[in-house]
Amino acid sequence: MKKTSKDYMYVGIQFILFAVYIIPVTIITFTSGTVFNIIGIILLALGALMGLVSIIQLNKNLSPFPTPISGGKLIETGLYKYIRHPIYTGILSTLLGYGLYSGSVYKILITMTLLVLFFHKSKYEEKKLSLVFSEYPEYMKKTGRFFPKAL
Repeated sequence: MKKTSKDYMYVGIQFILFAVYIIPVTIITFTSGTVFNIIGIILLALGALMGLVSIIQLNKNLSPFPTPISGGKLIETGLYKYIRHPIYTGILSTLLGYGLYSGSVYKILITMTLLVLFFHKSKYEEKKLSLVFSEYPEYMKKTGRFFPKAL
């Protein structure tokens, strides 16, 4: 499938937000006591692990673009058995965790902006995946977008 300008827009905004996230802004901060530090570290570690495992599971199907790669296959095993976009979940968890750990409202706001972007990017991606994989709409019914569906 051919990439469109939307593909480049989503990826471009995503990388701009990543770059903005790492800017050391200390204007909007809070004292992140022990509880926030522990929650932050746990979210950061789980998010990094989830992201890494998801990337490994996608293997040759990995692309930063929402349009599926030519000749790719639908992965419905591993983390993808429960979540349609575990890489996005891993990124969000990692960034939120670090934001909490560092007491940075700025980093938390950037993470929330990424959540909105990933929501729209994933909706676009799922339209494309449904065109390529006839089984994708059924897969969507069984799995959650960013978190497992409740039983």
